[in-house]
Amino acid sequence: MKGKRVGVIGGGQLAWMMGSAAPSLNIKLLVQTPSQDDPAVSRASGLVQAAIDDAEATAKLATFCDVITFENEFIDLEALQKLVQQGVCFRPSLDTLAPLLDKYHQRSYLKDIGVPVPKFNLGSSSEDITSNFGFPVVLKARRHGYDGQGTFIIKDAQALNILAQHVPIPELLVEEFIPFERELGIIAARNASGEIALYPVTETYQQNQVCHWTITPADIDDQIATKVKAIARTILEQLQVVGVLGIEFFLTADRRVLVNEIAPRTHNSGHYTLDGCHTSQFAMQLRAVTDLPLGDTNLKSGGALMVNLLGFEESASDYLEKRDRILEIPHSFVHWYGKSSRPGRKLGHATVLLDAEQMAQAPSIIKKIESIWYK
Repeated sequence: MKGKRVGVIGGGQLAWMMGSAAPSLNIKLLVQTPSQDDPAVSRASGLVQAAIDDAEATAKLATFCDVITFENEFIDLEALQKLVQQGVCFRPSLDTLAPLLDKYHQRSYLKDIGVPVPKFNLGSSSEDITSNFGFPVVLKARRHGYDGQGTFIIKDAQALNILAQHVPIPELLVEEFIPFERELGIIAARNASGEIALYPVTETYQQNQVCHWTITPADIDDQIATKVKAIARTILEQLQVVGVLGIEFFLTADRRVLVNEIAPRTHNSGHYTLDGCHTSQFAMQLRAVTDLPLGDTNLKSGGALMVNLLGFEESASDYLEKRDRILEIPHSFVHWYGKSSRPGRKLGHATVLLDAEQMAQAPSIIKKIESIWYK
């Protein structure tokens, strides 16, 4: 690539953390985001202030950049396609993104390429869902759902009928409820030369469909880790990804590994890489999209845990006292996004590095961090 000017559609904490990696790679980062107060603006070399799905603004962003990448999926794919015809370079490409943005299309694509997924279909009627899936059952908005928004775990016919009064059932993805043993994730990267880099497999814990913590490496055997990495490699190669993917999995009691969802970008399950790996997922994204060799994905220590610091009230506080108390834990790091608080909002995250002998203590350290934060 002749230059290293990267545009990012989105200005939240993912772009903000990408901005922290840019200077060491001699990359200038420019963002398209609605508000000057969004986290990434403070670390960007330039700003196009506009909605994420404003393709005219993206055309303006492209005049300052060599390549444009993404922080989220809230884009107008059809409008951006016109920019490709004008020579704008997107990485990952729009062809890569096309089967991933709609959850039903994503599930269908994965099934077509032989990747294991839960049983799914489009919603038709309450009666059809009851007869074909039973209860509990999971219904999801096909676009724009994140952090639990647009996901409904329905336990009985009464709850399904109540949902149908508020949400058009035929517009939802319906999938079987998986009584998983644990949830897993992996960050996977590929560049234009076809080089692939896979991070360690991570265990993630979700509550109300929001990630609360991760532990890396996951406490799984080599056979399961090999399955996860083989699936990730298949997805990268089939989609011809140039960039980073966050892939979420269910691990069942009978040792099935099923793909839950794919995020075509950096992902919350990979935040531990900022402090825990030789190359963070954010530096990896920049390396991949600018044709640099991919970096070292190995852990710096025996393992790492990450705890999301979620909002629990409406407040403009920076919670400095709580953050300082977390930092008293040995080998801890806190990343604060500078947002105002509201319940459930991701305000920051804490990472703790552990040696191999300390990995068994990870759950108790997570509880300690959460007791400090939510007290």
